[in-house]
Amino acid sequence: MSIDYQASIKEQVRTPAPGLLSLIVILGGLLACALCFLMGAATGAPVLIGVAIVGGIFLLFMLGGMFIVNPNEAKVLVLFGKYAGTVREPGMYWANPFFKRSTVSLRIRNFESQKLKVNDHDGNPIEIASIVVWKVVDSAEATFEVEDYNHYIKVQSESAVRILATLHPYDAHQEGQLSLRGNINEVAEQLKKEIQERVAKAGVQVLEARISHLAYSPEIAAAMLRRQQASAIIAARTKIVEGAVSMVEMALHQLTDRKIVEMDESRKATMVSNLMVVLCSEHNAQPVLNMGTQNP
Repeated sequence: MSIDYQASIKEQVRTPAPGLLSLIVILGGLLACALCFLMGAATGAPVLIGVAIVGGIFLLFMLGGMFIVNPNEAKVLVLFGKYAGTVREPGMYWANPFFKRSTVSLRIRNFESQKLKVNDHDGNPIEIASIVVWKVVDSAEATFEVEDYNHYIKVQSESAVRILATLHPYDAHQEGQLSLRGNINEVAEQLKKEIQERVAKAGVQVLEARISHLAYSPEIAAAMLRRQQASAIIAARTKIVEGAVSMVEMALHQLTDRKIVEMDESRKATMVSNLMVVLCSEHNAQPVLNMGTQNP
């Protein structure tokens, strides 16, 4: 069974009549009606008085078509339930007084989502929040496609953050794996793309999206801290051992090449053992001098 979706309403830019010129014409008409009323009252002509009253009421009604568009603002015009266009250019305008005019802000806005408790890719509970910078680029879609685009983008952003958190682990445990903490820029780009796909229907453009808060949940924070410390110790020990092996190898080569001392395999093994202990020890080595023994 297929579902037919109604085509979205796209923005149509419209330029109404200039407001200043229209205001001059309407005020001039009101002045003429006033003069006509005075003339009718002075001459006792009820026709002039009636025309002046009807004309004045009509011009006052037409005066209700004046409106102002501020910078970074749009006016959406609707005539009897039908979209009639959008005015984007700042200034004063006149349009049909029957138009319903809705104001849509085109300014750049941002918000910070609530701290959400979700499970990452490895199933660890984490706390995560994001900052989203956005603006309206299509006033018609923002007005007619969703009920409240401000609330819509907040809900969809939180949903995107939840999905993103399940796609990546908090910390990477494999080579080349993306993590929420270690790949900030890549994760931010994915979050921006995910949110944009969800809010494009509302005529909204996401300018930036970044994680503002990231932490393990309190119940596992201590255990994860010990795990991070253990990983750091292992990495440091691995680096120390690699350096120590290189130094021992260099020492053996130089002693052999320069023929400073000749050592058999047993003495080489003893020297390697002593050097590895000295280089890999956490404490400073205590030298022991072998003075030898004298026969009486």
